[in-house]
Amino acid sequence: MSGVAAPRCSSASLERGEGYGRGVSHRPPRASVAVLLVVGPLMAGVAAPAEAATGDGITTADLLAGSLLVPDAPPVAVRASEVLALTPEMREFLATHVDRRGTGKVKLHNLVAAIIDSGVFGIQYDAVTRSAAETFRARRGNCLSFAGMFAALAREVGLDARFQEVEVPPAWTLDNDTFVLNRHVNVRVDLGREGSRVVDFNIADFRASYPMRVIADRRAMAHYGNNMAVERMSAGDTAGALAYLRAALANDPSFAPAWTNLGTLYQRHGHPAHAEAAYQQALSVARWDLVAMSNLAALYERLGDGDRAAEYHARVVAHRLRNPYYRYNLAHQALARGEVAAAIEHLTVAVRLRPSEDQFCFLLGVAYLRAGKQAQARKWFVEAERLAASTSLRFHYAAKIANLLGNGSPPPP
Repeated sequence: MSGVAAPRCSSASLERGEGYGRGVSHRPPRASVAVLLVVGPLMAGVAAPAEAATGDGITTADLLAGSLLVPDAPPVAVRASEVLALTPEMREFLATHVDRRGTGKVKLHNLVAAIIDSGVFGIQYDAVTRSAAETFRARRGNCLSFAGMFAALAREVGLDARFQEVEVPPAWTLDNDTFVLNRHVNVRVDLGREGSRVVDFNIADFRASYPMRVIADRRAMAHYGNNMAVERMSAGDTAGALAYLRAALANDPSFAPAWTNLGTLYQRHGHPAHAEAAYQQALSVARWDLVAMSNLAALYERLGDGDRAAEYHARVVAHRLRNPYYRYNLAHQALARGEVAAAIEHLTVAVRLRPSEDQFCFLLGVAYLRAGKQAQARKWFVEAERLAASTSLRFHYAAKIANLLGNGSPPPP
């Protein structure tokens, strides 16, 4: 099995399924960033440094050339102006449902209400990456598709809409014998004096406590090209995958998931030296890229290089243990096994690393209640309620806490 770098609702990364760094999620597959691709020449002057050495004399130019994979892969360009282009039908939709004379807040409300109303527009998730126009026409897409469509529509009515990368808990899905590490992108709308709003169509998994950062359109296009490459790779289209990875890196040479996926492509075709060089290039632009480290560990293990395999495996373990959400997941597993002390230890670290995460505090309260330490449990339950981002979530916590403290026997998490 292979491992890839792909979006949760954004960008995808392939991670080796065997050996070190194995990861699987029991969540449903996430969506990918959706933006339109256009056949044409690669953008000039934006690709990764042509002569940057990556090991064994293999340069980034050699990796991007792909001569060992496909002698003449057709070029693909991914441009925001084409990916986010509006159709006449999209403009008619805006004219019907959005009051352009209203304030930014009014226009945003009009647009969101029209999109989520099943009687007006309605949205349905699937796993296909689409452009803004394709998403509007199909009324379907992954959350990146909807992010692209929403940004395009919002900008058309004068709203300042920008893409955001969201630091979500790592989650892996199994797709066609490949483990896919999913990432996430949403849209931030700046309303000036009225503040800002985040529009996220993956509301079931989104939490306001997740760190977010605004990204340029070129970075969003790198997400898109990378996602398209993963889709082509899963379909067995090597030429298409290579072309989209080139396009992703033309938009942003520092986009580590695309380098990682290029390495996976080389590895699948029996070119370990080029795979190693691509993984190392990913780490040169993102030192702690989990998928690149995991894939290198698996590659070195396969090549019989136990020392380097162990080195990268240790890096993967160390990186995961510094991730509060990984600790949170370990705590869940520990509680399910009845290992309360281990759960408390993991959650204590998670809370120290991310003190604003209410779900960590709540589970720590559950763990202390399991340990018979009701005063400590109450302390963390109160903190979870205080940190809850919405009134409904606070009521939800209050009901669960009342139930737990009422019978003193919390159910398995």
